[in-house]
Amino acid sequence: MIECPHVAEMPRPEPVPLHETCPECLADGTSPVQLRLCLTCGHVGCCDSSQGRHATGHFGATGHPVMRTFEPGEAWRWCFVDEALV
Repeated sequence: MIECPHVAEMPRPEPVPLHETCPECLADGTSPVQLRLCLTCGHVGCCDSSQGRHATGHFGATGHPVMRTFEPGEAWRWCFVDEALV
């Protein structure tokens, strides 16, 4: 893991999740494989193994750089800008 400058810019405490699952998958009628939480705004999106890749799509639309897993028992974070675990 690396320490990127984007982590220091994240709000503290982290944002409250806006949804319990990926709202785009619900709207599309698809099922997420795993969920990710945007650490800038609290958007919940599906991972890149999901059909919609909505977490990555959220980054592309907003530029919000860091997300974390939203799966129970996991604690890793990913920076889309640096393409690295942080």
